[in-house]
Amino acid sequence: MITEAGVAGMEACAEKAESTTEFSVGECQRIVIEVLKREKALTGEVLVVYCREAGQVPHDDRAFGPVFAGLSRQKIIKKIGYGPRHRGHGTAGAIVWALA
Repeated sequence: MITEAGVAGMEACAEKAESTTEFSVGECQRIVIEVLKREKALTGEVLVVYCREAGQVPHDDRAFGPVFAGLSRQKIIKKIGYGPRHRGHGTAGAIVWALA
């Protein structure tokens, strides 16, 4: 469960990204939805790569937290499992997302 401090930190990071780069939480959310319509289920790490390839490059990848948290809170996407992390050298813990 994300703590209140964690939510505040994610939001601050996203706000900084939106004010200092071309990053947009809303545009990333649109990309995530469109990709999941085609691919059915992917890890957050893979979805972040799709966003980055579309030009959504924040100063810090933690800015993507509100992308997933917002879609999940709105019940647009849901966690359906966990898989190996690519950026975590194969460690477990990558959340697999699908459309709700």
